Amino acid sequence: MVHYTKEMEKYSTDEGLPQAIFHMDGDAFFVGVEIAKNPKLKGLPVVTGQERGIVTALSYEAKALGVTRGFPIFKMKKEFPTVIILPGDYESYADYSERMFNVVRRYSDDVEEYSIDECFADLTAMRAVMKMSYAEIAKKIKNDIAKEMNLTVSVGLAPTKVLAKVASKCKKPNGFTIIRHDEIDQFLAEISIGTIWGVGPQTSQYLRKLGLETALDFKNQNLSWIEHHVSKPYKSIWQELCGVSVMSVDPNRKDSYSSMQKTKTFYPQTTQRAFLFSQLSKHAEDVCAKARHYHLTAQTISIFLKNEHFRYLRAEIKLLIPLNLPELLIPAIEPEFERLYKKLLISGARCRATGVTLHGLVSSKLEQQDLFGGQERARKFESIHKQIDVLEDKFGRHIVHLGSTQGALDQKKIGKEFKGLNRDILFL
Repeated sequence: MVHYTKEMEKYSTDEGLPQAIFHMDGDAFFVGVEIAKNPKLKGLPVVTGQERGIVTALSYEAKALGVTRGFPIFKMKKEFPTVIILPGDYESYADYSERMFNVVRRYSDDVEEYSIDECFADLTAMRAVMKMSYAEIAKKIKNDIAKEMNLTVSVGLAPTKVLAKVASKCKKPNGFTIIRHDEIDQFLAEISIGTIWGVGPQTSQYLRKLGLETALDFKNQNLSWIEHHVSKPYKSIWQELCGVSVMSVDPNRKDSYSSMQKTKTFYPQTTQRAFLFSQLSKHAEDVCAKARHYHLTAQTISIFLKNEHFRYLRAEIKLLIPLNLPELLIPAIEPEFERLYKKLLISGARCRATGVTLHGLVSSKLEQQDLFGGQERARKFESIHKQIDVLEDKFGRHIVHLGSTQGALDQKKIGKEFKGLNRDILFL
């Protein structure tokens, strides 16, 4: 319990923030880390993604030239010859991410890691403890990160999570924005309905058909209109835009999943069978490793090939027993891949992305018996993978891997994979 003293009273006013929610967003984070490691890159057009064949992150200088995320590397070399192209160093990105969030935790115990370079923190009541205003706390976090890590972040401070995310995006890079309760309308009037956190393209299109163009238009609707026209999650967004906090900051890291997926987009597009199957093999190894980390097994597995026209070819495989072992999944995947691959060739289109998803995840601690000896075979591979997982934790991912994965790994040799399995790094 905090015992308030006379010295603390000057920090007792609410500053127009009945609840103070902080949101931090790294500025061009992957490139920012590369510049922090090599300050000579500062001010230059820099992109990462060499090992993936597409731009995964870019500096603001590269953006000013016209480079975009997802742009093919082979095209960029011709069209933007001055841009510096780097392979991804995901181990470093994860390390900087953890250090960055640990700085925030100096000022609040309630920190929610939203992505590798974004987090929320509940600063409510911390001003008396820290003997600083909410604005001073937020600025101190921002300055600590800049001083200790040579990274810039954009920060938002507001009464709710949705408004804090709106605030952090108002000024980038290196921005700092406060939305006080009596300033909500003036900020929302400048925000497009389609850029509100949680409002996707289909919903924004639907709302525009109803005559709503800005976040303020949505916020100004009454409760009965909201309940009649949108589902419950959007009611929560509406309440947050009105300054009513209904989404709490969750400091617990995610440890439960209904599904897990690994995908990759690549350039140039291809119809090469060995390459595509090797990608699926690597996805299967990666997603199974993650499932084992969380002690989960899958009851169903699905695969997809996405062609250059963004059309999907999909297959779903129901498993006799729940599994998280690639040695047993690959034989089930291969015939379905062959079927999809024939369809791809018939279509005359090339493939631009592949993916593997585990569905129906259940605890691997639940023992199941079967009539075909599959469980006994699975136990043998489980024993092997316990040793493999230990080796990978020490020496890095894919130190031991399936032969069918080798082709995909050869393409990634110039990049550095992130060994940790408890953090989701989101790519294109």
